[in-house]
Amino acid sequence: MGGGHETMRDFDFLIGNWDVRHRKLRRRLARDTRWDEFGGTMRARPILAGHGNFDENVIDLPDGSYQACTLRLHDQTTDRWTIHWIDGRDPKLDPPMTGSFAGGTGTFHGDDNFEGRPIRVRFLWTPPGDAGPRWEQAFSDDGGANWETNWIMDFVKT
Repeated sequence: MGGGHETMRDFDFLIGNWDVRHRKLRRRLARDTRWDEFGGTMRARPILAGHGNFDENVIDLPDGSYQACTLRLHDQTTDRWTIHWIDGRDPKLDPPMTGSFAGGTGTFHGDDNFEGRPIRVRFLWTPPGDAGPRWEQAFSDDGGANWETNWIMDFVKT
């Protein structure tokens, strides 16, 4: 730890304008295997002289579009990131996700509630390789012993 300036560049790959292909599990933590696919857009920019970034999303769900945004902040002391999601349908900061990049993948964890019960949440960020970046969200209702991936976003630069 203590790299600070290097790790605060972890999300530089995300800066810019993107078309987004979403795949979302229809029912979460219900052993459902059916996915909905839909589009969207995302625009990300650095903030605070590179100590964070902010993105704005339009998510075109099958039953209607909505806006959302993400605030990511880098802690130079711990070399970790905190990610805050804000859903435009109920604008408030969701519980934070914290984590870092290792081996090219960003792994972030947090606690939340889903349908009235406590869950663990995991975000995985894969920077672009042969394809564009990918984000995956998974839930665990058993303290992280098992994970169900329930949302995948693939990004194509515009």
